[in-house]
Amino acid sequence: MGRILIIDDDVQVCETIESLIVRSGHEGDYAHTLSSGMDKVERVAFDLVFLDISLPDGNGLDFLPRIKGSSGSPEVIILTGKGDDDGAELAIQGGAWDFLVKPSSIKQISLSMSRALAFHNEKKNKAQRVALNLDNIVGKSPEIKSCYDLVAHAAGSDANVLVTGETGTGKELFARTIHDNSRRAQNNFIVVDCASLTENLVESTLFGHKRGSFTGAQADRKGLVPLADKGTLVLDEVGEMSLSVQKSFLRVLQERTYRPVGENREFKSDFRLIAATNRNLEAMVAKGEFRQDLLYRIQTIHITLPPLRDRSGDILELTDFHLRRLRTQYGVPPKVANSDFYDVLENYEWPGNVRQLFNVVEQAFIACGSGNTIYAMHLSDNLRIKMAKSNLKKTEAVVIRDQGRLDYETMEESEKVDTSIDSVVSATVSDLFLSELPSLKVFKGLAEKRYLEELLTRYSGETSVILGVSGLSRSHFYALLKKYEISY
Repeated sequence: MGRILIIDDDVQVCETIESLIVRSGHEGDYAHTLSSGMDKVERVAFDLVFLDISLPDGNGLDFLPRIKGSSGSPEVIILTGKGDDDGAELAIQGGAWDFLVKPSSIKQISLSMSRALAFHNEKKNKAQRVALNLDNIVGKSPEIKSCYDLVAHAAGSDANVLVTGETGTGKELFARTIHDNSRRAQNNFIVVDCASLTENLVESTLFGHKRGSFTGAQADRKGLVPLADKGTLVLDEVGEMSLSVQKSFLRVLQERTYRPVGENREFKSDFRLIAATNRNLEAMVAKGEFRQDLLYRIQTIHITLPPLRDRSGDILELTDFHLRRLRTQYGVPPKVANSDFYDVLENYEWPGNVRQLFNVVEQAFIACGSGNTIYAMHLSDNLRIKMAKSNLKKTEAVVIRDQGRLDYETMEESEKVDTSIDSVVSATVSDLFLSELPSLKVFKGLAEKRYLEELLTRYSGETSVILGVSGLSRSHFYALLKKYEISY
């Protein structure tokens, strides 16, 4: 029996699907808003969620990662009242099982539901059999957790894997994790830096050569492909391969055979392939810069790693993880990070992703010297200047106009303060604390939580509006919701 939730504001749709669920021997529940639906998702481990896109308090697609990352890791079937190519693409990219246009027939809904539940049960049973070792991968955000199922899937097979993501997102780390959790874990993990492969030495580097086969070949040499026999071969930055190298490697990938330079015979190599890149290979195919047949071969399983700025709540955990690692590496007593240090890290966009975060944290760790606490002042001047400039660009004065319209005016000077807001704050402090004042930390926490609650209420949970009004980044916003345990 499966647990199934319907999130749709159409009462008739909810009742129809719930009736189908019960007749099929499953347990059903429904919610008419995103807020009530998310409250149920966070309290109950569902196996399947039917999710409408257009809801009174927001767009269902915005919540797809959170639903997928919830305790039950449910499959999600998207419901929409109209055909939407872009919506379908976003849904599938976000991990949705299916995309149904209302009204769909009972037969179509039933078929999609039964297939999704069968897949979910098989996935759960496999996950119970395979306990992944994720010691070196840090993060509990829905965005990164959605990658873990694909890692488990890849580790349990010999299929070719393509790992894509921006620079610094951890592509090689994920490749290593797949290898370490596979049946090939005890054999070689060979990384090929495709960007450094030169035309004149590429075949020698990949396949090896015999002594005397060319000038400078003074001894037989094994290539990287034979070294990866029974193990894993990683093509790092595969998008940097020239077309001629792509052609040479395609046959090796198809046949798992190679011929060393100067050798007449072919040899076999039983390697498992993982390719990684920060480039858009499909766009490169369209431009004639990457072979389509090679792309088909290398992406049997495709894992897309999210950028750090989209991993809500993971920055603090990654920072603490790296601080513990640095303490061991440098052999020094533990250091703690001050809240202002965390605030700066959470509000930065991190174009270099996790790699850049770790470098910045290590610089601050060293700058702290023999001190026990790391402050924002220990960050490099360069980073703090970038942060200051970024904040100035984001700073906006929100002017409430007639009929509830919002206009945004960029502030040129940080001294501009809305005197009406200032008077309200003064009155609030006086009214709330007629006797003893709390500490500043306690007061800031109370004010911050109340501000978040008012944002959600006033702007009906519309994330884009909330971020525009508050000036918060998406990751910082979700981290604050988690901090104050506010359902969204």
